[in-house]
Amino acid sequence: MVISARTLAAAATLAVSIVTFQADALAQTGRASWYALTSKTASGERCNPNALTAAHPSLPFGTKVRVDNLKNGKSVVVRINDRGPFVGGRIIDVTKAAARVLGFIGAGTAKVRLTVL
Repeated sequence: MVISARTLAAAATLAVSIVTFQADALAQTGRASWYALTSKTASGERCNPNALTAAHPSLPFGTKVRVDNLKNGKSVVVRINDRGPFVGGRIIDVTKAAARVLGFIGAGTAKVRLTVL
């Protein structure tokens, strides 16, 4: 079987596009907020404001995510156990404990980068 240079180039371009798409899917930038409820989460467990957990619209429950505060460089790893946020422009709700580590309790929200681990 003979494969042309054009076919190889197209395959290489497709492979790079897939890798880039996957890398982009693993990182997201936007605003985070925090919450300190003790009600049941969407996963069925009780929310613990002292735990390092978070709500995300679509990541599977149990997913570990590194959250980086882009203003001060602080970061924390949280486990997704809830759905949200339900306010436009926000990409994650973290617990009060996670917000404390990230240094934005007083501000209420922060610009963050999420990286799926």
